[in-house]
Formats: sequence, structure tokens, C-alpha cells
Amino acid sequence: MSRLDFTPYRRSTVGFDRLFDLLEQQARQNSGDNYPPFNIARRGEDEYRITLAVAGFRPQDLDITAQQNLLVVQGKKREEDDDDAELIHVGIANRGFERRFELADFVRVRSADLADGLLTIDLVREVPEAMKPKKIAVNGAATLTAVPDARDRKDSEAQNADAA
Repeated sequence: MSRLDFTPYRRSTVGFDRLFDLLEQQARQNSGDNYPPFNIARRGEDEYRITLAVAGFRPQDLDITAQQNLLVVQGKKREEDDDDAELIHVGIANRGFERRFELADFVRVRSADLADGLLTIDLVREVPEAMKPKKIAVNGAATLTAVPDARDRKDSEAQNADAA
């Protein structure tokens, strides 16, 4: 296993300790267990989807827990109902699992759905109004105005072009 050394970056940055600790922890924990397989997709500027292949699991066998900056998906192994059958070959994995996903600040779970053996978890990043950048007036003017982000400017430019 190769060790990641973030010392040069730690010397020249301030306040990124949590990020470097997270990267080092992930490198240590990556034990090569790829069960169940999963995809992570970006579906827009602030939307993501995690898809896990959980064939054989029912909704009641799955437990999804969202905490601050952490999403934990657990599958609980269940006993086979057909006790009188003798299994000659077992090729379908029926083992419990736990997958952990570190989430960025302000990312929350919007929904989760199980269909056709795929568990899809939709995530969205919602920055609170208090955390968005604001213009500060100079010379004691009491008004604060929100700074529009790039998407808001593009939308208003498109509306102005349509109006012209």
C-alpha cells in the first residue's frame, strides 16, 4: 500500500486539515472490498446520484442513515426461506454490507428508491441563505444584497435575450 503524504500541502494551506485527514483515512480504509458495486453520478450543478447494485435485497433489508457529512448504507443478511432445498451451487451473494460515503457540507439526501435490484440515492447540495456571499455596502449603508451566482446570471442573461 502506498502512503499519501500531504505534508507539503498542509504547510501552505490553512483550514484544510479535515480534507487531508479524510483523504488519508480513505486511503487506509480502502481494503479492496467492492461489494456491493456502486456508481456515483453528477446530475447537475448541485445534484448527485449514488446507485448501488443490491440484487436480492428487499427494502426492509436495507438501512440508509444520513448524518452530518456522512451517508451510511447497510444491507442486512437474511436467512433463506426455502429450508428444504439443498443448494448445489451458491453464486448469488447474500451477505451483509456497509458502505460509507463522505458528503460535502450542505449535501442532503433527497430520496432513495429500490427498483430492479438497484438502489438509487439522490443527493442535493443546498447552501443556506445565510452562508451565501453577500455584497457589503461601504460607508455605513445598511443594505446587504445577495451576490448572484453564475447560474443566476446566465438565467437572467437568457431572459434578457428572449425579451429583446
